[in-house]
Amino acid sequence: MAFEPLDHLIRATKISLTGLRGAYRSEPAFRLELLVLILVIPVGWLVTSVGVERALLIGSWMLVVVVEMINSAIEAVVDRIGREQHELSRKAKDLGSAAVFCSIVLSVTVWVLILLSS
Repeated sequence: MAFEPLDHLIRATKISLTGLRGAYRSEPAFRLELLVLILVIPVGWLVTSVGVERALLIGSWMLVVVVEMINSAIEAVVDRIGREQHELSRKAKDLGSAAVFCSIVLSVTVWVLILLSS
């Protein structure tokens, strides 16, 4: 009984890692954005010594990865419901894609503003 929260944490972590593996295996956009994240982490660490700026540089691109996974989840649910063309299905997928686009614009804006202020 005392280890119940720990058991839950372990199970939740396994499920999350399964989701990450699934995204990596099946989503080309996720793989590309993950590659960019791998490049962004050391560059973001090197271009500034200010902790908040580092967090913004790295975190803004991490947000892109998170939004991409949410977009992929939306697409999977829509596809599960049915492959036929439907206005609401298109709208859901378009909104998910727009969210990814907005997160990329946000990250680029953060990078430009921080790099220009250095």
